[in-house]
Amino acid sequence: MTNFWVLVAIAALAGIAVTLQSQFMGAMSQSIGTLESVFITYGSGGLLVGVVMLWLRGGNLSAWQRVPAYTLTSGLLGLIIVGAIGYSTSRLGLITTFTIILASQFLLAALLDQFGLLGATVRPLDWTKMLGVFVVLFGVWLIAK
Repeated sequence: MTNFWVLVAIAALAGIAVTLQSQFMGAMSQSIGTLESVFITYGSGGLLVGVVMLWLRGGNLSAWQRVPAYTLTSGLLGLIIVGAIGYSTSRLGLITTFTIILASQFLLAALLDQFGLLGATVRPLDWTKMLGVFVVLFGVWLIAK
């Protein structure tokens, strides 16, 4: 099992990367357009991961047929994410955009965990988790008002 603090560091690194990517995409969206910034983001990311996949694993994608069909929409969801972030960040600012995104993530994550939807492990909500979600929603109101 991976050390808890290693996982925390990886998650924090992801948060930093998302914030920086959003700022960069917002700037590109304002300069060249949202669709163009999504293309550059996905194109460069796709190229890089393709090279790394081929280098490390030889590019064996045959296992894709064994995953649930709904999981194959993750690329579409990624386009929605980066497009919405690029568009919103340049208009609302980073903190407002991310507060709204975070609150949306918390609400959906709570439902997925509570009911074990879409392959999630059931992790019932208790009063402390519910209070935490409420605090996040209150934070959205304070920041976005």
